[in-house]
Amino acid sequence: MASFLISAFLLLVLVLVLLLRPFIFPAKISATSRRQMNAAIYKEELDKLAAEHKTGLITSSDYEIAHVEMRQRLFQNTVIEDDREVAGSAKKTATGLSVFIVLFSSALYFALGDAVRIAERGPENPVTQEGVEKMVAEFAVKMEKDPTNLKGWVMLAQSYRILGRTQAAAKAYERAGDFIDADPRLLADYADVLAANANGSFVGKPLQLINKALKLDPNNLIALWLSGTASYSAGNYKAAVQAWEKLAQQLPPNTDEARAIQGSIAEARSKGGLVPLKPSVALGKEISGVVELSPELKATSKPSDTMMIIARKPGERMPVAVLKAPVGSFPMNFALNDALAMNPSAPLSQLSEASIEVRISKTGMAKPEAGDLISSVQNIKVGANNVRLLVDQVRQ
Repeated sequence: MASFLISAFLLLVLVLVLLLRPFIFPAKISATSRRQMNAAIYKEELDKLAAEHKTGLITSSDYEIAHVEMRQRLFQNTVIEDDREVAGSAKKTATGLSVFIVLFSSALYFALGDAVRIAERGPENPVTQEGVEKMVAEFAVKMEKDPTNLKGWVMLAQSYRILGRTQAAAKAYERAGDFIDADPRLLADYADVLAANANGSFVGKPLQLINKALKLDPNNLIALWLSGTASYSAGNYKAAVQAWEKLAQQLPPNTDEARAIQGSIAEARSKGGLVPLKPSVALGKEISGVVELSPELKATSKPSDTMMIIARKPGERMPVAVLKAPVGSFPMNFALNDALAMNPSAPLSQLSEASIEVRISKTGMAKPEAGDLISSVQNIKVGANNVRLLVDQVRQ
């Protein structure tokens, strides 16, 4: 608080010095007073009157009368007090402005500012993971003292979910009770947490919550995604395709989300042996086959992971097509075609050969991360249909 007030005081002094500089540091050349100015004006008028009398423009009697009147006004308007008033006006102005600025700025600050909060906050530190966890822990203690605050339990559950503490999130959602029953998004979030705690299984309550969410809102994006994922995990690829295609219809075209869901649909159709809805896509050349996971890495892969099969033009970094799908049981069938093109004007079928690699990610992020499971890059002819891709490495 003291450092703030000192800084504010110094800043105020600087403003006053700059603003009142003409009054505090007067010019070295003596300024003309009001008395001197009046005397100069009347002298000029007297000289003009004398010139008019000399040239005969006015008579001698008129000249005398005008001369007497002007000298009388000159005497009245050039009193000595004028010098004192002008000399003291700068000091009065400076003092008045200084007092006004100090009082006005202080009143404005205490009316709109918050000196107490500034004093209490002290030096600010950047928010850290430990700081966030501490705040969530304090919030949890507060909720234990107010167990009937159902909305608070939902907020706590969402906080735990963001921190990745799914077990604690599930318990908080349970404490929220019927508060979430009318909210399809919260029902879907609760289902997602329960499935994560069950190693990706949607059997039982997670599926019940998803169905309840879709009954309230058949177009809820999260619920549709989870419904498709649940069907996919259960081997019901037709139901997975139906849920994901309904989701795809609501996504803006040519976005990462739209391409990702199209990849999941293509994967489900490939695994289920389903005929594509758009036969024209199938007419283009594609690359298909199976993805296998090395036995040594099977323990590190979970159903909640995301598998990405990436096709590039040999020698280039920009993907031509990307198939993104939840991890299922290996070996997994795949098909890369023009429906998965990153740029519709540059489809996979226009290439004669493509560089193919597989990456299994814990987070589903497009950017490769340490700990991802990867395969070797293979150059494969477009049109090949018996491709085998082996994931047998861990990205360092």
